[in-house]
Amino acid sequence: MSDMSNLYRIALATPRFPTSPADSVEIALHMTAEAASLGAQIVCFPECFIPGYRRPGVNIPPPDQSFLNSAWQQIAELAGQRKIAVVLGTERVVDNQLRASALIIDRNGQFAGFQDKVQVDPSEDNLYTPGIGRRIFSAGPMRFGVVICHEGWRYPETVRAAARQGARLVFHPHYAWPEEDSFRPETFADPRNSFHEKAMLCRAAENTCYFASVNYAEPGSPTTSAVAAADGSLICYQPYGQEGILIAEIDLLAATGDLAHRFKPHANVNSD
Repeated sequence: MSDMSNLYRIALATPRFPTSPADSVEIALHMTAEAASLGAQIVCFPECFIPGYRRPGVNIPPPDQSFLNSAWQQIAELAGQRKIAVVLGTERVVDNQLRASALIIDRNGQFAGFQDKVQVDPSEDNLYTPGIGRRIFSAGPMRFGVVICHEGWRYPETVRAAARQGARLVFHPHYAWPEEDSFRPETFADPRNSFHEKAMLCRAAENTCYFASVNYAEPGSPTTSAVAAADGSLICYQPYGQEGILIAEIDLLAATGDLAHRFKPHANVNSD
């Protein structure tokens, strides 16, 4: 039986795609407040939710750092008032280049730093510039990392690096939208679906850490928000296409990171 003092309540915000940058801020404020009212100690939003992910066919105004600064400050002030930490999927401008990122706001409303997307998908080469380096953050007793979309699906070492640095949980903000004629799942990790939801379970099991993946709410999306336990089992998932706050209580002591720490890079093999 778990000691109640080891339990930590997380929230995954699964919002609709915003109609405008201003709408993204209003939704983020509303869902942050809702997560706090449900007793969550931290809430995570999808990839680039502020101002909205720049997917093909979606008209989003050019990057505006002044807008971003104002949005971040509004959400930080609310986080401080409601005493909840926030992992805010956002874009940001660095040296006149746009990065996909996550801003971490602590429960006192202070900026704890950014985790930029380091492994950019080839389809994003004309959108976002890769960041450099990885960080570990703390929210009360929980240490956590952040990997963003593509780098969490296809680069297991991104999650392993966080677990080896003491992360009990890795947040995975992403955006997977429905493609024409694609499979429309109704249950998590349906064998007829793509590999992506199975990868969520693998990232947790192979590193003995929790993995919390969060997507936008869109009917027909191939993935949904979900939390995987440190043994690779599924804790919970958000109904497909349904907006809302997904709550999970995790046992911090169950996330040992043992398998991540046992990993040893393959030695070079010389052939005759």
